[in-house]
Amino acid sequence: MAKLENPILMAKIGAAQGLRGEVRVSSYTDDPMALGDYGNLVAADGRVFEILEMRENKTVVIVRFRGINDRNAAEALNGLELFIDRENLPDDELDDDEFFYADLEGLEAVDADGKSYGSVTAVHDFGAGDLLELKGAGRRPALIPFSEAAVLEIDLEAGKILIDPMAAGLIDNPDDGKDDPDHPVFGKKK
Repeated sequence: MAKLENPILMAKIGAAQGLRGEVRVSSYTDDPMALGDYGNLVAADGRVFEILEMRENKTVVIVRFRGINDRNAAEALNGLELFIDRENLPDDELDDDEFFYADLEGLEAVDADGKSYGSVTAVHDFGAGDLLELKGAGRRPALIPFSEAAVLEIDLEAGKILIDPMAAGLIDNPDDGKDDPDHPVFGKKK
């Protein structure tokens, strides 16, 4: 049994495929066939899975794991999530403006004045571009676009991202009506 220090979700096993123990796997890698490039995969319960064979099939990859030799064993894996340790990801292949989603999670989102808007808790892609989910104490979760306009700078060493709250959709205008006594929300209307 293996326990990962910093697990990264790489794939999820789906239904059995055929009678030889193969399974349909949703791969979360950019290239689905690269799933086997990161070493053995580990389930949350510590079981280790070694890929013996893999082939593409439309939206999934068909995988045969060592020790899974029949349909019954394959069916027992349905829904199992598979991870690797963060250190197995190849940092040296990244360009300066590329990041692993896992590296963004936990970074504090601040504006130019140092005001915190919470921390990145997840990165989502619903089809129209990547979104960062921010959560903070006393704040409702918010989704902001992961774009150059909204996210101005990423500083992994400092654990922060610099955001433009207006471009991110967190405020309507720079002053947000804080200082306007006639603002209908913050002040009295004359």
